Amino acid sequence: MAFNSRSNGKMWWNPVLVINWVLVLGQFFNVDAVPISIDKTKIKEPDIKTEAAPASVDTGLHYDRYLREVIDFLEKDQHFREKLHNTDMEDIKQGKLAKELDFVSHHVRTSLDELKRQEVNRLRTLIKARHDKEGGNDIAVDHQALLKQFEYLNHMNPHTFEVDDLDRLIKSATNDLENFDKERHEEFKRYKMMKDHDRREHLMTLDEEQRKQEEEHYEELRKKHADHPKVNHPGSENQLKEVWEETDGLDPEDFDPKTFFNLHDTNGDGFFDEQELESLFTKELEKIYDPTNEEDDMVEMEEERLRMREHVMNEVDSNRDRLVSLDEFLTATNKKEFLEPDSWETLEQNQAYTDEEMREFEEHLARQEQDLHHKAADLQKQRDELERQQEQLNAQKMELQQAVDHMEQLKAQKLQPPPEVQVEGNDVPEIHHQETLLVHEQQQPDEAPPHRDASLDRNQPGQDLPPGHQEIPQGENHQP
Repeated sequence: MAFNSRSNGKMWWNPVLVINWVLVLGQFFNVDAVPISIDKTKIKEPDIKTEAAPASVDTGLHYDRYLREVIDFLEKDQHFREKLHNTDMEDIKQGKLAKELDFVSHHVRTSLDELKRQEVNRLRTLIKARHDKEGGNDIAVDHQALLKQFEYLNHMNPHTFEVDDLDRLIKSATNDLENFDKERHEEFKRYKMMKDHDRREHLMTLDEEQRKQEEEHYEELRKKHADHPKVNHPGSENQLKEVWEETDGLDPEDFDPKTFFNLHDTNGDGFFDEQELESLFTKELEKIYDPTNEEDDMVEMEEERLRMREHVMNEVDSNRDRLVSLDEFLTATNKKEFLEPDSWETLEQNQAYTDEEMREFEEHLARQEQDLHHKAADLQKQRDELERQQEQLNAQKMELQQAVDHMEQLKAQKLQPPPEVQVEGNDVPEIHHQETLLVHEQQQPDEAPPHRDASLDRNQPGQDLPPGHQEIPQGENHQP
């Protein structure tokens, strides 16, 4: 679907693209112009093509499917389509078209509500998956706070699709896609600086002789790349005539701008979109780049294609809607620049970056490398500490195992029976004698002696004797 600008300055709904005044479809795909089988006869006005329009092309946005499905449903509403016929570009940018959402059918509004609920659920799933990946399983996810980053829908109302949602969707697509060309240029500039930086770093690793050979080889490749046929000015008569002759198979003397436009308006919507326009430069790019040549860089080729498309759009797209209408195209073919263009300077004739940009880029790389070294050193320290702790644990484990083994040995010794003692004749086993001595030693000193019969102590002095008995002094002989 697209808001396409007609010659009368109004907008209409085209089911081929997706809000074409804000989308840059051609930036995602590089499609060659489709060769057309046609006899080399002189023709002035071919029949207008009526084939069905191709399916919408993926815009590359992370919410592309949601965007296209919303537009699909809005296109089905008759009231919305009619309003588009009477709405100009400025009204759309100011959000006046979004207000017409209140008048679409109930069926369309219900479908849009369901689309929004599905999109909110998709975003919540993505947030949860990223949260889990970062190790936050034990922390609650604040979906409302995280949904704020997705500005193309109103996350505070996740259940219904309102005017604010359509307005947000249009503005977000505008903001995201209008800056895409600028981002592509910046990406290419970084690519070129990194490429040159790596080459210089490689030269520093070589000795003087090797470095000289490498520089000579580089200069030879650079000259070979620059030695190519003349490149026509993009969008000029000479450039279009070459496509007319080599791609369309027609006589260049019979070139007709209107016929050319109809032949290369491949989707038949009456406009050159950026994809169709870029396909016209394929022949020019083939003069400069060959994927089989070492000296030709295909990344540079796509940057050259982008430069050509931007140049033609700046010269031809007078209303800046990123589309070239037939009237705009015919007007451009009557300008002096179309008939007598300046020479076109290719990428090898233009420095992609300045010396200051290269200096800042290399300083940034140096800081990144330093940060990586610090992180690597920290990781090595952590690794060394973990290894030290592991060694301590292994030593403790060994000590514990030794203690357990010793205890097991002691336990086994206690469970063994005492050794048998051989006794000969009337000898008392020494072991029993030792046990007797042990028992005697264990008696307490204050323990009373065993009771003895008094009659056994007759010879004790002062001992009472039975009547009729006399005590006999010790040491004297007594005669009866």
